[in-house]
Amino acid sequence: MDHAADTYRTDLMTITRYVLNEQSRFPESRGDLTILLSHIVLGCKFVASAVNKAGLAKLTGLAGETNVQGEEQKKLDILSNEVFVNALVSSGRTCVLVSEEDELATFVDPKLRGKYCVCFDPLDGSSNIDCGVSIGTIFGIYMIKNYDTVTLEEVLLPGKDMIAAGYCMYGSSCTLVLSTGSGVNGFTLDPSLGEFIMTHPEIKIPPKGKIYSVNEGNAKNWDTPTAKYVEKCKYPTDGSSPKSLRYIGSMVADVHRTLLYGGIFLYPADKKSPNGKLRVMYEVFPMSFLMEQAGGQSFTGKGRSLDLIPTNIHERSPIFLGSYDDVEEIKALYAEEAKAGSA
Repeated sequence: MDHAADTYRTDLMTITRYVLNEQSRFPESRGDLTILLSHIVLGCKFVASAVNKAGLAKLTGLAGETNVQGEEQKKLDILSNEVFVNALVSSGRTCVLVSEEDELATFVDPKLRGKYCVCFDPLDGSSNIDCGVSIGTIFGIYMIKNYDTVTLEEVLLPGKDMIAAGYCMYGSSCTLVLSTGSGVNGFTLDPSLGEFIMTHPEIKIPPKGKIYSVNEGNAKNWDTPTAKYVEKCKYPTDGSSPKSLRYIGSMVADVHRTLLYGGIFLYPADKKSPNGKLRVMYEVFPMSFLMEQAGGQSFTGKGRSLDLIPTNIHERSPIFLGSYDDVEEIKALYAEEAKAGSA
């Protein structure tokens, strides 16, 4: 890459320009999704700024409340949630909001309603805030047909019905990864311009990777297929090199690395969390959508992640996602166990 030449590029593909280009492919489009995405981008910029000065502004530390998951909320969690709720409602394009931080879904005032439901985790990995590890925002977007009379049941949709998903990672740089259903693209925030510039066009995950990502501290509670798979990663029997373990503990950061470098991210069910730990609507679905759009796949231990139909807005699920061939291996181990169990 010619960095010197890159410095003087003037024909920049900003995220706004990209979304407008996508919109132009659909002559019948009224620009509603474009407007909604621009408000999400604004929310990401606001949170990126708050994260960068969190220590100075005393935004780190606990706020003294717990969220619906029973996790202690950080001050920055609450701020981020308020930022995104306000940005999404003021867009005039949403009818329902589902946030990790709110016990109940937020139904937008009928006068401000639009046709989209947005499910989001305003600040994923927030337990890492105080030590400076990458954290992020995750979001998924659905279109609701009867948005004037929408009910909670109409929001509990399978992930395959999503029309767009993405995440914004706040780390050494601020990177926003987005898919509107036709591939995956990455944009990096240029602080001098205040714009997200396309830096990772048409992301494709390698079909097989050299990295596995899992919390091995839970190993004693794993089921047999997961234990067998991790053992195979460490001690391959086919003469190949062992996979490297990389685990950050912030889903956005772990999935981002998996998407770019290949490999597999695992958060299985175990004896402590028999239904898994990650939330279906605003963690599992958006990340699975992105992974499939980039040529990878996502599996729950029973089937395709995007085929799940949630029964409540904070439902949890196991997840195995990443390079196509790597996920095929864990699927084969689960199929093997199911066959043995039915024999």
